[in-house]
Amino acid sequence: MIKAAGVRTFGGAIETLDLPAPRALRPDEVRIAVRAAGVGNWDEFVRAGSWDVGVLPPMALGVEAAGVVTAVGEDVHRFEAGTLVAVHSVPLREQGSWAAELTAPAGHVAAVPPGVPPEVAAAAPIPLLTADQAVADAVQAAAGQTVLVHGAGGVTGGIIVKLAVHYGARVVATAGPASADRVRELGASTVVDYHQPGWPDWTRALTGGVDAAVNAAVNGERDALAVVRDGGRLATITGNPPPASRGIEVVPVVIIPNGARLAHLLKLLANGVAAVTVGFRYGLDEAAAALNQIHRGTHGAAVVVCPAWKSRHSPAVLPPFL
Repeated sequence: MIKAAGVRTFGGAIETLDLPAPRALRPDEVRIAVRAAGVGNWDEFVRAGSWDVGVLPPMALGVEAAGVVTAVGEDVHRFEAGTLVAVHSVPLREQGSWAAELTAPAGHVAAVPPGVPPEVAAAAPIPLLTADQAVADAVQAAAGQTVLVHGAGGVTGGIIVKLAVHYGARVVATAGPASADRVRELGASTVVDYHQPGWPDWTRALTGGVDAAVNAAVNGERDALAVVRDGGRLATITGNPPPASRGIEVVPVVIIPNGARLAHLLKLLANGVAAVTVGFRYGLDEAAAALNQIHRGTHGAAVVVCPAWKSRHSPAVLPPFL
């Protein structure tokens, strides 16, 4: 049996579970002793049954993690036992990552560069992959462009800012007053308070219409679209893309697991090109509290669940890794 945190039924309460020991590895798989697993609003979708990740309850939640390789399938040659790796994997091969062990296809797994703590590596895969697929693929940010990042105060929104600047774009971002200074430090040249009425019209007048926008704000798709010039591009990572208008290409971003791409992005993280701050660490027995922390807000800090962490309803506040 392995210890895990998850649900017995879709929509049920998150609780500690004893799940069957993992089966024998398939030729393309890696087994990972989980050091930490990321927590995000996507885990609520899995809990509720609105995101099909390939397994049924009783099940561990979690779709991203970092840990040490303990075994590999016969066709896996890129990893060996003892390697620290990170992974985002969907569909799940067996169980989610809020568990002592995780089995994943090697193609979804990436080695963690030296100097990146396991907690940071665990919280990074989904935000990194989502941000890069939005910035590099969907809106194709490049030098000479102006890109709006709507909802830059969150973990993924902050990485979108950093990557857009890395690719040479000038970034105009939206954030609340509590996050504005941090978003400027990430590289945004202008930060707009999205609480202000009429901010899309004001921002469009200021910029003449941005070349592209990435929406990371729930229900913010139409506001972001309003700032884009005719013929520009809008990527949204929140679902519910608005109808295309004024010749604007609208691209909903659906994250695709990719170990090779994740390895490249983790190197950028190690070199300071991207940034993840882990703010809260919980044990498996506190996984429900970890997800509640996401609902309450984290001010741009990530939340992780650590199988070996034994705290009791008092999360550890970790120093940032930038």
